Amino acid sequence: MYKELALIAPTASGKTAVSINLAHKLNAVILSLDSLAVYKYIDIASAKPSLEERDGIIHFGVDNVLPNQQFDVIEFIDEYKRAKEYAIQHDKNLIIVGGTGFYLKALVDGLSVTPKISIDTVNKVQQKLLNLDDAYQELNQVDSNYMKNISKNDKYRIEKALSIYTQTGMSPTDFFNFNQPKPIIINNINIYEIKTEVDVLRKRIEKRTIQMINNGIIDEVIYLEKEFTREPSCMGSIGIYETLDYLDGKINKDQLKEQIFIHTSQLAKRQRTFNKSQFKNIYAYSLENIEKKILSMV
Repeated sequence: MYKELALIAPTASGKTAVSINLAHKLNAVILSLDSLAVYKYIDIASAKPSLEERDGIIHFGVDNVLPNQQFDVIEFIDEYKRAKEYAIQHDKNLIIVGGTGFYLKALVDGLSVTPKISIDTVNKVQQKLLNLDDAYQELNQVDSNYMKNISKNDKYRIEKALSIYTQTGMSPTDFFNFNQPKPIIINNINIYEIKTEVDVLRKRIEKRTIQMINNGIIDEVIYLEKEFTREPSCMGSIGIYETLDYLDGKINKDQLKEQIFIHTSQLAKRQRTFNKSQFKNIYAYSLENIEKKILSMV
């Protein structure tokens, strides 16, 4: 019978090795939960497993698009469907693994539906946004409960709310009540997390940072900039952004290492916070024990 499980943890927690070992033992393919691994040529910055490290395990969510092509949560959901279809057709299971918890949340909870906005609505909304305070007050009269969590200066969210109201004639609250998100993963999925002490994780991040520099992150970023410019959003990712500063002469090599380490540590903290707040009933085990625990539960 086809099975799915998810393995999440902050960056540098040791997920890759565990997931590949599990894939062999559970006859599974892997879907990567990594928003950077989807890009071709971003190998060192993303710390994606090499072909050798994948050890013959089929991976989805890796090397899907060029750095100047779009890939967001919608494309990720499509990739999940492809991975699931492949697994079922080939009598395999699926392990979803990575640090981008938002992608997993989209699978578990679904995405909020938004209406298709017409050109006429866009024009009307842009005209109203010329006076942001009036636009906010109009929405506050229509839907005070929804607007209480939106700042009077938050133009982006005011625009989104105004677009929904102008297009549909419904308050944002009513619209979302009538258009509840539908989970992509219909059956319950066990979510496992690698539990790592902060000081241990920081040492692992420091080690990975040194490996990134030694493995050629500078040459990788030089190539990426030459081929794809600095415009794509992925060029602002950790590891790439700091290396561009180094190439611009803003920081030296020691500062490059320090900046990547600091920003990766901050990312790991955000990932831990997100996972803790967004997922319920997570099975958390140490790196040393998690493989054995998962095998005993599936």
